[in-house]
Amino acid sequence: MPGNSGDIPSRAATPSPADIGSIKLFSVPHPTPPMRSNRDIARDFLDLSMQLESGRQLRSFSRFEAPIRVRVTGAPPTTLLPDLARVLHRLRTEAGIDIDHAGSNAPANLTIQAVSRAEIRRHLPQAACFVVPNIDDISQYRRARMAGRTNWSSLTRRDKIAIFLPNDASPQEVRDCLHEELAQAIGPLNDLYRLPDSVFNDDNVHTVLTGFDMLILRAYYAPELRSGMSYNQVAERLPALLSRLNPRGNSVASGAISSTPRAWIQAVQTALGPGASYGQRQRAASQAVSIAQTMGWTDHRRGFSHYAMGRIAQSTDPAAAQKHFSAADAYYRQSPATAPHRALTASQLAANAISQGRGDVALMLINPQIEVAERYENAALLATLLLLRAEALDLTGRSSEAKTVRLDSLGWARYGYGADWAVRAKMREVAALNPLKSF
Repeated sequence: MPGNSGDIPSRAATPSPADIGSIKLFSVPHPTPPMRSNRDIARDFLDLSMQLESGRQLRSFSRFEAPIRVRVTGAPPTTLLPDLARVLHRLRTEAGIDIDHAGSNAPANLTIQAVSRAEIRRHLPQAACFVVPNIDDISQYRRARMAGRTNWSSLTRRDKIAIFLPNDASPQEVRDCLHEELAQAIGPLNDLYRLPDSVFNDDNVHTVLTGFDMLILRAYYAPELRSGMSYNQVAERLPALLSRLNPRGNSVASGAISSTPRAWIQAVQTALGPGASYGQRQRAASQAVSIAQTMGWTDHRRGFSHYAMGRIAQSTDPAAAQKHFSAADAYYRQSPATAPHRALTASQLAANAISQGRGDVALMLINPQIEVAERYENAALLATLLLLRAEALDLTGRSSEAKTVRLDSLGWARYGYGADWAVRAKMREVAALNPLKSF
């Protein structure tokens, strides 16, 4: 979270802004094609596209029928326009969508407005960012909502959409919001926890649009579909459509997967979301694990239940937290689709190893995950893994190498965590794990 200059310790204790260096950016995307059956993807498409997160069914399929032209208003941070250009290029080349940045005086049907987080929370207290139909400025939201003009379920076609992003968050948080909200502005409105390889999943493990997401969006704008279609009309066209777009999915066997109970979703959101006390979080995380066990899950949802429990238990029962992180890793390792999930868990396990002075164990956990964090464009995780690696190297007597790795982490930390003070805070947090250092 951003703070004021009073949050920054003395210059003697931390690097100066010049020492922290320039921000680093990802270059070429590396999306992994979906490896699931087209039959399963068709079910995912219908659940994503024809219902809302509340579970309410939509009467009509809706999308933009005109070319999509995007404008940016408000006070955008410096990284927003380059990140927007990258994702628009991906949507054109990977999803085949006619979408581009509007010229300075050209009309636009999709507005991205950059405002403060406080302004977003005045309208939606639990939201980091959000997307709304039929308006183009956040000042119009309350009146439009009271008039029923922001109701997604009444749409039969999308003509004007607005996305509201924070302009005072870290570059990665802004980009993550941009990817997910842009995808929902032009495509599916729902999120499904059962998806291991998608930003259309409220676990927020994936930070940028995946190969699965691009296939869903390509299907969304395929000529076989059009706005106003019913559920049955869309379902009727999907098998042939997906066979054309994703022929590899024709030869993959369909896999049975259970739906996600609302009770589990609520438990996870309470455990990891804002507004709950520690006791409420702990009880909710325990409930999520219990539901996952009762459901007989062995997929990423079971792993995420243990991961959430580990996060909650860290401050009061580190040993129990490590057991849950190890359990999460055991479930995540069963599928290549959960590589970014494993990388997150590895950072927790490695932090514990460093706190015990076991640098060699930490390096074994960290080294394979650095490439994963980079491939999935998670700068915050990449910076954390590199900082952990530097401490592990120090513990194993490789101080010169540790210094190089630590310097390499800073540019990624600038993108992942934002302001200099936040980068310093992360450096201190990781360094404090090392039992050979005193503060």
